Amino acid sequence: MCVRYNRGLRIGVHTSIGKSLEDAALTAAKAGANTFQIFSSSPRQWRAAVRTESEVKLLNRARDRHDLYPLVIHDNYLINLASCSEPLRAQSTAAFRGEIERALAIGAEYLVAHPGNCKGHSVEEGIYSVIRSLAEAAQGLDTKKLTVLLENTAGAGAALGSRLEELAIMRQFAAELTDLAIGFCIDTCHCHSSGYDVATAPGVKNTVAEIDRVLGIDNVKVIHANDSKTPLGSHVDRHEHIGHGYIGEEGFRRILNHPKLRHKAFILETPTYAEGDDAKNIETLKKLCRKSSTTRSR
Repeated sequence: MCVRYNRGLRIGVHTSIGKSLEDAALTAAKAGANTFQIFSSSPRQWRAAVRTESEVKLLNRARDRHDLYPLVIHDNYLINLASCSEPLRAQSTAAFRGEIERALAIGAEYLVAHPGNCKGHSVEEGIYSVIRSLAEAAQGLDTKKLTVLLENTAGAGAALGSRLEELAIMRQFAAELTDLAIGFCIDTCHCHSSGYDVATAPGVKNTVAEIDRVLGIDNVKVIHANDSKTPLGSHVDRHEHIGHGYIGEEGFRRILNHPKLRHKAFILETPTYAEGDDAKNIETLKKLCRKSSTTRSR
């Protein structure tokens, strides 16, 4: 049976580039996605692989063939733009510049970045480091075709970005130092873990209103669709399959059908315990997008 859902909706998944860039795109299409996210190189190594023109051409052909738009790159896990240790900040800035260069070469529309942590220093000092790092990383590059998306976090330890106001300040002041376009990526698990209720009808309504007020809903380009293994306000970042966590199917039904969110790109970062898990989560999101009386939150 054909599932009726919002045709404008973009639903995707994070796929591996282990075999090739093209294979990452084909894997997403096979799972039923029409958008996807990748790492541009190993996420746990400072040294990055160089992508050839032939690799990029094959990737873009696959994207065109399967209507895979947008392409999102997630930055390296080692990068800490908020570090107040100058050697690590400088190394992170150089690595992030590499991420920008690869994103431009590959033709990605968005580059997602975690702000990082400022352990041992104030939030203000950490935010300043992020702003400075973003500006230095983009200096001299033609970034008109790319938007960097700052991602909200679960708020563990000294990690920045669990409060929307922190992300807004980063974007506001970075815009004064660089022409790099900066928007936001909202992770549903991180929202819930940091204290923004996205499970209940009133919670979704209030959280979306707060995102719009603080960040501007038009600046939110991507939503990481992840259920949460831990409860509201836990500050623990543990992703779960859609409908199997504390957000639940009804929470995602409200999120997916919210009039201010339904045209965003939704990308899964859910666990893969067995072959076919990604396809199952994609299908679950598609089913939850059906226009029905259950979209009560509006």
